[in-house]
Amino acid sequence: MIQKPKGTYDVYGKYGKNLLYLRDLIQALMEKYHYQYIRTPMFESSELYHRGVGETTDIVSKETYDFLDRGDRKMTLRPEGTAGVVRSFIENKMYGEASQPIKCWYYGPMYRYERPQSGRFREFYQFGVEVFGTDDPLADAEVISIPVNLYKLLGLKGIKVNINTLGDMESRKQYREVLLDYFKPHLDCLCEDCKKRYATNPLRILDCKVDKDLDIMKNAPKISDYLNDISKTHFDKVKKYLEAMNIEYTVDESLVRGLDYYTHTVFEVEASVEGFGSQNVLCGGGRYDSLVETIGGPKTAGVGFATGIERLMTALEYEKKLPGNLDNLDIYIIPMRDNEKEYSLNLLNMLRMNGFSSEMDMLNRGIKSNFKQADRLNSKYVIIIGENEISSNILTIKNNQTKDEFKVSIDELITFFDENIEDSEE
Repeated sequence: MIQKPKGTYDVYGKYGKNLLYLRDLIQALMEKYHYQYIRTPMFESSELYHRGVGETTDIVSKETYDFLDRGDRKMTLRPEGTAGVVRSFIENKMYGEASQPIKCWYYGPMYRYERPQSGRFREFYQFGVEVFGTDDPLADAEVISIPVNLYKLLGLKGIKVNINTLGDMESRKQYREVLLDYFKPHLDCLCEDCKKRYATNPLRILDCKVDKDLDIMKNAPKISDYLNDISKTHFDKVKKYLEAMNIEYTVDESLVRGLDYYTHTVFEVEASVEGFGSQNVLCGGGRYDSLVETIGGPKTAGVGFATGIERLMTALEYEKKLPGNLDNLDIYIIPMRDNEKEYSLNLLNMLRMNGFSSEMDMLNRGIKSNFKQADRLNSKYVIIIGENEISSNILTIKNNQTKDEFKVSIDELITFFDENIEDSEE
């Protein structure tokens, strides 16, 4: 039997309905924030991710799905959303549009060749936002507020922002030299990955999960001691804006995030999820004021974040915050015999085109089995179609909750359901 590839999963049934519920809620929230939807290809030139995400990141060095197409071009399945959105921003000359800043959101599959484990897959979905064209700390705060408000809308508790600053390029460069000097005598104590990071991106050593409890990590120099005035002012304003929105935050000077392109603000948002232990982080992001220029565009400030949908769904399942039953049907039609199917099908189509979720029997069930099926589908109403209904165009309608029956002319059917189904939902 052919099976799905390792690290992937099928979506169907109740889980599929809950995913669509989450996606629709995200879309509604983004409309309130006035962000525009953007979709980029699932594969791009490998150069995009090597230049944008960074050669030294684990994503590029260990986890990308790379391949040669039939034209011997190096291609990579999309491992994260930001680089592709930046490429689109440049290629479509969005920087020249009159309405600035450009604020967009995406939702789609990403691919990383990593060891599958609970909540982590090789094909996974991310929701994220990107804001281009403003270096105002207000944009940082707005971006941070999006996942915070999303998680609140979903009913998660204990939501908190962990925030840090990497400073501008001048501050970051100075801090890099300090870290090189500090870690040089301690290289033998570090894991193999950190030894490589020392030569390529020493800030990433601070993000190490293997060495995090070592004294040399706890006593490492803090970026806050090497920030210039511009960087300090930017970070102070971000914090003030978060406070203005009553968003709780904690400054975590070990937070650097795993991507090379971040400058200034970096952040993670966590929630108290029973069963997640100490790893309650649900999303992360930050500012990347040099990324657009790195990929070949004009100097443009940017900030964004991404949240993993699978991890968020797991958190909602653990906290029992997903809808109990999304399979609610308005109307279920029961044709008594084969002769009534054409009439029933015409009626089914009319109801659907008037906005009612409707279904009819296709298995030639008996009347008792059909009512059981209507119950399984949580149908609000049942229409029984027999010879008398067809000849008179007077339909027998049963309220499947109260068991009340009604005789309704087919000409008045839509009005009847408009009034009664709307009333039952209020």
